[in-house]
This record gives sequence, structure tokens and C-alpha cells, in this order.
Amino acid sequence: TPEEFFKKFEKDYNEFWTEERKAKEQKLGLTREQIYALASIVQKESGGKEDEQKTIAGLYLNRYEKGMKLQSDPTVIYAINKEHNFTKQIKRIYNKDLKHPSPYNTYANAGIPPGPICMVNKAAVDNVLNAEKNNYIFMCADPEKLGYHKFTDSDIEHAKNAKAYHEWLNKNKIK
Repeated sequence: TPEEFFKKFEKDYNEFWTEERKAKEQKLGLTREQIYALASIVQKESGGKEDEQKTIAGLYLNRYEKGMKLQSDPTVIYAINKEHNFTKQIKRIYNKDLKHPSPYNTYANAGIPPGPICMVNKAAVDNVLNAEKNNYIFMCADPEKLGYHKFTDSDIEHAKNAKAYHEWLNKNKIK
């Protein structure tokens, strides 16, 4: 029944938010809603692969703490898809897409979006709560290791990574 479902959901939620996780939440200085929203971005950015999630979470927290825009491609995809009732398949983000007006678009808006961009899993939340301490502020999809990223704190290195990735997209006719 719906009542049983919501009782189970509430029970699981309360069991998940242990004192240890609540302490990590406090240390991050984010609201629980912000943690879920950020975890959803990390989950989508990683393609669901958990081995990069702590690094990605650390990068986004670095950007957030520096007052930078998060500039997450999955938020742009979500913003565009939300407008099309999630029927549009987007394989590539273009500069025009980065200006798409939506509170979820982290290229157009500073801060963390108003809510999650997907149904976030527990692992992604834990990976935000246990984010890697790093200096990264840039990442780019790695054409040599599909599904993974190259990370850097150098805008020059990032420009090289982005150039290589865009060349790969063009070579493979991904539009």
C-alpha cells in the first residue's frame, strides 16, 4: 500500500542519516537538500561509476567554496530535458545550451541547484559526505578512457584536455 511504502521510505531515510553522517553534513556546511542535489550531480557526472565520485564531489565543493559556478553538463541536460518532458536525447552540449534559462543550469546560475537532477543513490550521498580533499577545479571527459575524466587545477591543462575531447567528439561525429 502507499502507506507502507512511505513508512519504509521514512524508516530507511532515518536509518541512513546516522549521527556520523549528520556530523559530516554539519562539517560540510550544506543543507541536506543541497547535499542531495550535489550528490545527484556527482552521480550523473560520474555516469553512476562510484570510483570517481569522491574526486568529482571534491572538485564541485572546491568550486562552491570559491564562489565559482559549478558548471556541470548534467545540469544543462536536465534543464533542457525538463522543458521537453524528458523526451529529448542529448549527446553533446553546445555553447548555446550553456545559456539555457533554468534554475537547474549551473552554467547560468551560481550555487547548488534547487533540487536533485535524478533519483540519487546512497553511494553518491556518501561520496559527497566523504569527498576527496583535492585542489581540482576543472574536469573534462577523457577520450582515452571513456566514461572517466581528466582532473586539473590548471586552466591551461584544462584547455588542452577540452581540445582533445572536442576533437574526439568531432572525429566520432557526435552531434
